[in-house]
Amino acid sequence: MNITLGGGYGGLFGLLILVGDLYALFSIFGSSATPGKKVVWTLLVLLLPVLGFIFWWLAGPRAKS
Repeated sequence: MNITLGGGYGGLFGLLILVGDLYALFSIFGSSATPGKKVVWTLLVLLLPVLGFIFWWLAGPRAKS
């Protein structure tokens, strides 16, 4: 018996989180923030993928355009 929660959209949600986190990490590395801040933001995004991405989106360093 195979039971899927959420109508089977877990894989799509996981993929969206992965893409968002990768975008955040590339943006963090490309920013002009100090190395210490880059490490803190990177750890936040890696250890808390969903919340880390949301926090980064609201207040994190952005890559130079």
